[in-house]
Amino acid sequence: MFYRNPLMSILELSEVSYRVGERFILDRVSWQVRAGQHWAILGANGAGKTTLLRIACGYLWSNAGGEVTRLGCPFVDLSELRKSIGWVTLDMQARIPRDEPALDTVLSGRFAQIGLRRRLLRDELQPHLIDEAHGQLAALDADGLATQAFATLSQGEKQKVLIARARMAKPLVIFLDEPCSGLDPGAREKLLATLEQLAQQSDDISLVLVTHHVEEIMPSFANTLAMADGRVVAAGKTSDLLTADLLTDLYQVAAPRLVHSDRRVWPIW
Repeated sequence: MFYRNPLMSILELSEVSYRVGERFILDRVSWQVRAGQHWAILGANGAGKTTLLRIACGYLWSNAGGEVTRLGCPFVDLSELRKSIGWVTLDMQARIPRDEPALDTVLSGRFAQIGLRRRLLRDELQPHLIDEAHGQLAALDADGLATQAFATLSQGEKQKVLIARARMAKPLVIFLDEPCSGLDPGAREKLLATLEQLAQQSDDISLVLVTHHVEEIMPSFANTLAMADGRVVAAGKTSDLLTADLLTDLYQVAAPRLVHSDRRVWPIW
């Protein structure tokens, strides 16, 4: 369990760079997430978003300079770090046992397992943990999936289960890496509505939505980090940042017409 103070910096990158050969994938990136803040990370494919996440989550080290701190301190113990940061990716879906009930998938997040080992955890699977897992699914309007095998779920349902799994670890922050990828428009809007509801209810876990679709940035994601070519182009309040000029810089196309509806921005290219 980690102490949360609304003024506390839970994650900070200072002048972080990452290089492969002679190419800088990240170039002097600085960014700070405070407790309870919800952020969107926006940028085209190849902007450096996933590399930024991998460094933030401790799967890569900034090999070309800079510093990463969590709760004001550099983390050396990666196992402890990964208890404080959740990461929901499409890649995770392929690692979940196909016949595992969704409830067990959610429970596995508390024990940092891929595939719940019920026999080994017999004494630790107390009734209150099972109730908590049901509660995490219910918060995502997904408790009806508890007994269904993970492989039988739709893409959107799998994403909800993985988000519930991440929340079971009670992390400081959860990164949602393009969670709407592969969803049809209806499923996408349902998932986005669920994320918006979750963000409104979450005053203890920060959410970071990574996307290259502006319209996926829901109102509760009040802060945006915009990236291009491994650099920060802009960072600040979403309502101030989402302009036609910014989107032109990010995507290298003619300035779109922006339609504002329900506190979301829809670009017409």
